[in-house]
Amino acid sequence: MGRPHVIVEADAAALAGRAAQRLVARVTENNGLCAICLTGGSTPKRLYELLATPEWRARLPWERIHWFIGDDRFVPENDPLSNIGMARLAFLDACAPPETIHPIPTDTASPDEAARLYEATLRDFQAPARTSDAPLFDLVLLGVGPDGHIASLFPGYPAATETQRWVVGVPKANVAPFVPRVSLTLPCLAQCREMLLMASGAEKRAILTRVFAGEDLPAAHASSRRGDTIWLIDKAAAPDIGEAP
Repeated sequence: MGRPHVIVEADAAALAGRAAQRLVARVTENNGLCAICLTGGSTPKRLYELLATPEWRARLPWERIHWFIGDDRFVPENDPLSNIGMARLAFLDACAPPETIHPIPTDTASPDEAARLYEATLRDFQAPARTSDAPLFDLVLLGVGPDGHIASLFPGYPAATETQRWVVGVPKANVAPFVPRVSLTLPCLAQCREMLLMASGAEKRAILTRVFAGEDLPAAHASSRRGDTIWLIDKAAAPDIGEAP
C-alpha cells in the first residue's frame, strides 16, 4: 500500500472531532445527494454520538445525505450486535429522515440473499443519484480489526479477494462475535471521494504496525480508487510512523 497518509490525534475524543470535520467537509463539497458509508465499532460510535449533538447536527443537510453501512452481522437491527442498530441509536434515528437510512436487510433467508438485495440497493442509488463519473460514496468510514480485517473482509477469506460483486455474504467471522456477516467488498468500498480508516487505543498498535509495513491484510489493501485514503488514529494506537498534518 505504500506509505499511508496518517493523521494522529491526541486521543479518541479528538479523533472523533477530526472525523466529524472531515465528514462535514465531504458533504459540503457536494451540492447534490450525498452518500456516507458507515461502519461499526466503539471508535466510530464516538463520532456518531458527536454528530447527534446540537453543534454538529446543525452543520449537516440531513435531508440530502443517504446513509449506508459497510458491513453488518446477520442479526435483527434491534440485536446488540447490529452495526446499523448501533448507528441508529447513536444518531440516525434522531437526526436522519427514515428514507435516507439504508440498512442491510438482515431479515432475509440468508447472508447471500441479503448481499444480493443490498447490492441492488446500492446500484439503484448510484444510477439516478450520481453522474456517470461520480464515486458511489462521498465518504467511507472503516475500522480495523485485530486480525487486519476491514468491514467483514477477513484475512484468507474469499470475500477479501472478491473483484466482481459489490456485496457478499460471509458465513462465519474470523473474530468474535462468530456470527454470519454481510459485507461490502473492496471494489465497492473503493468507490469513494474519501476513505477514512479509524483506529484508537493501544490494543490497535500491533495490527497497525503490520498494516503499515505492507503485510498482506485486507486493511492494507483498502483504498479509495480515485480519492483520498486517510488513516485517522490516536497516539495510543500509533506505531512509529511519523505524523501527517
